Parts: sequence; C-alpha cells; structure tokens
Amino acid sequence: MLMKSFGRYILFLGSLFVRRETFMTYYKLVFEECVQIGVRSIFLFVLVSTFMGAVTTVQTAYNMVSPLIPRFVISQVVREMTILELAPTIMAIIFAGKVGSSMAGGLGTMRITEQIDALEVMGINSASYLVLPKIVASLLMYPLLVIVSGVCALLGGYLVGTLTGVLTPTEYVQGIRFGFQEFGVSFALIKSFVFAFLISSISSFKGYYTQGGALEVGISSTQAVTSSVIAVLLADYFLAELLLS
Repeated sequence: MLMKSFGRYILFLGSLFVRRETFMTYYKLVFEECVQIGVRSIFLFVLVSTFMGAVTTVQTAYNMVSPLIPRFVISQVVREMTILELAPTIMAIIFAGKVGSSMAGGLGTMRITEQIDALEVMGINSASYLVLPKIVASLLMYPLLVIVSGVCALLGGYLVGTLTGVLTPTEYVQGIRFGFQEFGVSFALIKSFVFAFLISSISSFKGYYTQGGALEVGISSTQAVTSSVIAVLLADYFLAELLLS
C-alpha cells in the first residue's frame, strides 16, 4: 500500500509538466498563491518565532549556571538552535499545519464538487493548473518566511535576554557573532527549499485524489499534515547526515 501510494505520488509529480498552460497564466496563479501562502502566514511566523527565541534564551540561561561558562554562550546556543532547527524545521511543521492543510482541503473540495472534472473536460491539465503554482509559490515564499522567522527568533531572544538582565546587549551580540559559520545559513535555506517542496506536493497530492464527501475532505487534510510532517522529519535527518557529516 505504501509503495503504491509512493508510485502514484511520483506519477502525480510527472503529470504536472504535461500540457502546461501559458507563462502568463502561471504568473498570475503563482502571484495569487504567493499572497495566500506567504503574506497571510507572516503574522503567525513572526509571533511563534519571536516567542520561540525568547523561551530558548530563558531556558538556556536557566541551565547554564556554571561560573566557568561565559554568558555570551547563551546567545550562541540560541543562534545555532535557531539557524539549524527552529527556523527551518519547527516552522515547517507549522507551515504544514496552516498551509498544507489548506491546500489539501481546497483541492479536496474542488474534487468532490467536480470542479477538477470540469477542468479536465475543458482540456486543461487540472494537476498542472491547480498544483504547480502552489508548489512554485511555496518554493519562493517559505525560504523567505524562514529568514523572517530566524530574525524574529534572534530578536525575541535579544529583547528577553536584555530586559530580564540575563545578559547585556553587548554579550548577546558577541555570542551571535562568536564562531559563526556561514554554511549554517546555507544549510537552513537548503532545508527550507526541500521542506517547501515536500509539504506543498504531498498536501496537494492528498487533496487532489480525495474521494467521497465532506468527511473525506477533512480526512485528506489530516493525512496531508501527518504525511508532510513525517516527510519533513525524515528529510531533516537525511539532509543533516548528507550535508553536515
């Protein structure tokens, strides 16, 4: 059953590039999806990542009680956690829950109301017309959301760390800059592209092949989030082994 679904998923991806529409058609659709996926998710990403950075700072400071450890190490730990995991991976799970479920629910509703069948009757490749713009928009917007998330997490840590007296602004900035490796940012962006593709394609696949009624639309949305999260976690492990080992 699993291999059958995987094979169907691969065939589904291949069908996205058959009988494509004109460039201007995709340009308009991708722009609309960018607004839906990216702009309408900014507030949630800013809110979650800011509090995530603040909590990480407080908890790191609570556990580093040794006088032998300089206090700027707190912000260094926050930086590494934010760049490597919190911004790209944890936010991917939130992205799957918000955007992925919306994709699956929207396509599932179109399937059960026969709107997808109507597109096929008109000679339009419904998979390419409906799904390809979602994947392209996710590839464009999610890395930007990850960058915003990383900045907000570090800013949240700075505000909480300095306002509570855990460490001074100079110490926080020193920790952010100490031993910084540029590849960490590249690694986070690589992961964001992979996660965006997995979430958008899997969610669209689950929604596109919905069968039944309104109940099955909800089931497809749940399956889309579950499958996307599992795929993200597996990809996170393999990318870490491949790029960091």
